[in-house]
Amino acid sequence: MYNFRTDLALERRDLYNKAHNLKNDIEGIETEEEKIDDNILVSRVKITNEKGEEAIGKKKGNYITVDVKNLKIANEEEIQKTSEVVTKELKALLEKHIAEKDSILIVGLGNIYVTPDSLGPKVINEVDITRHLLEYMPEVLDKNTREVSAISPGVLGTTGIETMEILKGIIDNVKPKLVIIIDALASRNIERISSSVQLADTGIVPGAGVGNARKELTENTLGIPVIAMGIPTVVEAATIAADSLTLFIKKAQENGESNDFLNKLQEEDKYQIIKEILAPEEYNFIVTPKEIDSLIEKMKDIVARGINFAIN
Repeated sequence: MYNFRTDLALERRDLYNKAHNLKNDIEGIETEEEKIDDNILVSRVKITNEKGEEAIGKKKGNYITVDVKNLKIANEEEIQKTSEVVTKELKALLEKHIAEKDSILIVGLGNIYVTPDSLGPKVINEVDITRHLLEYMPEVLDKNTREVSAISPGVLGTTGIETMEILKGIIDNVKPKLVIIIDALASRNIERISSSVQLADTGIVPGAGVGNARKELTENTLGIPVIAMGIPTVVEAATIAADSLTLFIKKAQENGESNDFLNKLQEEDKYQIIKEILAPEEYNFIVTPKEIDSLIEKMKDIVARGINFAIN
């Protein structure tokens, strides 16, 4: 399997198939796609056994990716439509694990002062919280209102506390039935930066996408089901270089400049070659686009609305 850095199960599946020249899914992985419109595509990957886990390095469970084209220029109507798709997929996952009105804790991971890592805390500011109202002002809410609480625990570098330790303390006292965790991810595809949402019912390992993995946040460690909502906000410099080289080769071949060298280069794993060159010099930076501020704001709206309509 290619040695690439990505948190997306869909990308891992695609690259595994490419590395092994497979046209169909391998045993232990089931995939389906649903095209919502010209700009929105939903891909569902289900890992059913240990063979699937071993093949793409992801735990058994459900992984749903909502891809949005042209998010940079998306208007309010398109953002709302995408959030409705996220709502539908999140509702389906919730129904697999908890009852309709079971309490939920929402966790926004990341550092609000670092734009590519600020999505989690920003979403928390937009989520409809009800736990305190149910306790102190129940008369203002419908009797069937779900109990929802939220926290943005910060990062280890500023708190000195592992996120898992913080969440275990909260869960022991608040006693939610399920946790929804929002975090920034790393992608292998430049086009997916802040233009995709991955939902998974297998939990998450904070920081894994940028090589700074912390303790995993899963049902095994927290004691209750965990749904992770991740949005790719960064890629490796090696990924950009490899993708650029692919475009260069394609252009050279279109111009009739193809030769044995170009054909060979097209077939090889350019990402790994470039990474081996950059890594020793510490030049394999984690990169984010210049429009990241605007993209984060749009993704914040999509994710927050998706959560609010799914849990209420």
